[in-house]
Amino acid sequence: MHSSQHTSRWLIIGPSWVGDMVMSQSLYKTIKRQFPNSIIDVLAPAWCKPILERMPEIDKALEMPFGHGEFNLSGRWKLGRTMKSQGYTHAIVLPNSAKSALIPLFAGIPHRTGWKGEMRYGLLNDLRPNRKVFQYMVERYVALAHPKEQMLNDVHLDGIAKPSLSVDKHNQANCLQRFGINREQEIIGICPGAEFGPAKRWPEKHYAAVAEQLIVEGKQICLFGGPKDRDVANQIIALLPLDLQKHCFNLAGETSLNDAVDMLASCDTVFSNDSGLMHVAAAVGAKIVAIYGSSSPLYTPPLSEKVAIVNTDADCRPCFKRQCPLGHLKCLNELLPKEAMAAYKKL
Repeated sequence: MHSSQHTSRWLIIGPSWVGDMVMSQSLYKTIKRQFPNSIIDVLAPAWCKPILERMPEIDKALEMPFGHGEFNLSGRWKLGRTMKSQGYTHAIVLPNSAKSALIPLFAGIPHRTGWKGEMRYGLLNDLRPNRKVFQYMVERYVALAHPKEQMLNDVHLDGIAKPSLSVDKHNQANCLQRFGINREQEIIGICPGAEFGPAKRWPEKHYAAVAEQLIVEGKQICLFGGPKDRDVANQIIALLPLDLQKHCFNLAGETSLNDAVDMLASCDTVFSNDSGLMHVAAAVGAKIVAIYGSSSPLYTPPLSEKVAIVNTDADCRPCFKRQCPLGHLKCLNELLPKEAMAAYKKL
């Protein structure tokens, strides 16, 4: 046990989405800057572990044993009681639900901070009233490490330490070899999926047009995503002239999240919908062409200096819907490949 009166021990109840988990690293960097000897553990769903393991600020990634939305009061009580012995001094709760604030309470953590969400009076004793005073999600995370009375003065997007995931060069080399990708030739990544729904997905034919132009310019293309994105990636490749298809590698569903981190780091530039992988790519230093449909870069932009954001000025966006409520998906269909390529050339 690291017991010195100078060491603060933090338990963070982490978010449940890849992109949010990447953005939360800015909070851990802020805590480390303010409390250099602090110990930070993050309780989050098991699949987040590969992301948390790439953050040097984190001491332990603890697995949240309850499914998304599962209440399980007795389970949370037991888990909280087992954590009591860890001697946590501070808890920060990032999700907005009441149930996410129970474990720190049951663990007897003296200082419990979070934004006002569902009925959290009593569960949190450092309750921040209105998260809307900050425009960006990352500001809302980082503000929780600052004293309530100072956070408005102290927290601004420009001054926030950006996420930077560590890259495993050995694993990266193994992955390149496994997929038969040439290390000497520039790699461009494409992330055509979006867990959230079709209203965030740029059409396959637009991605194919971009891929074709890049291959003609001598680049190789890696398509990233989970098993659900495999078909979309195959459709993009199928739209290319046959002689160009061999320069495309469909990694969707073929890589673990761990591998995806290292493979995205091998890309010079990544073209991506607003998705978790976009945030991963930004955090490993790739240049980003970020394609926004129904969502907005005014809330969760990729946190990097090397970003070009493209979107249409359709008057119905951002609607933040999973499906286009008007049935035309204008915000994505009318965003043409030449606009994404112009943004790429600027980078």
